[in-house]
Amino acid sequence: MSAGRDFRTAELVLGAGARLAAESARFAGLGWMRGTSGNLSEVVSRDPLRLAVTASGLDKGELTAADVSVVGPSGETVPVEGVEPRRPSAEAGLHARVAALTGAGAVVHVHTVNAVVAGHHWPAGVPLRDIEMLKGIGRLAHDDEVVVPVIANSQDMAELGDRFEEAHDAAVPAVIVARHGLYAWGRDLTHARHVTECVEWLLAYAVAVR
Repeated sequence: MSAGRDFRTAELVLGAGARLAAESARFAGLGWMRGTSGNLSEVVSRDPLRLAVTASGLDKGELTAADVSVVGPSGETVPVEGVEPRRPSAEAGLHARVAALTGAGAVVHVHTVNAVVAGHHWPAGVPLRDIEMLKGIGRLAHDDEVVVPVIANSQDMAELGDRFEEAHDAAVPAVIVARHGLYAWGRDLTHARHVTECVEWLLAYAVAVR
């Protein structure tokens, strides 16, 4: 978003909603957002921090641009004139923590089996090394030790956010929430999608060759 642009405009929020709906449909088509699970967000203002987050309880393959909520730094709903209020995901607070800590422009949360299985096998973090796909997350294909952090799950987003901040590695744009799913992020929504796809591939590889 360009500096000084008003985040409260319906045009800005609904534009983000349209992009989030398109990406949600893509992930749902891959089977990574089954039922109504998972959520995506895009930063629409950095100061103050505001995120557009996919609405809760909806099929992620059928979202519209209006199926979005704007939240603040703690995941609290922020009313926006011209946008009908939607209930944000309960995990919106963690999206905001990720965006605030990492400077990411977008956050993806998907429920992939590989992330859950990898978190089960490597509860202290999933080690990856000497794999070409590591370049997809900004790391080296050889002689670069990468560990995807794993944190314990919680229904308390403040507690989960604290665990994320404690485990966060600035050089790894993803975290696994044990027995839950994967969070990944990037400079914008397209980049966040690419990171998510690459991390999922790496976790599938790790599980397959263990």
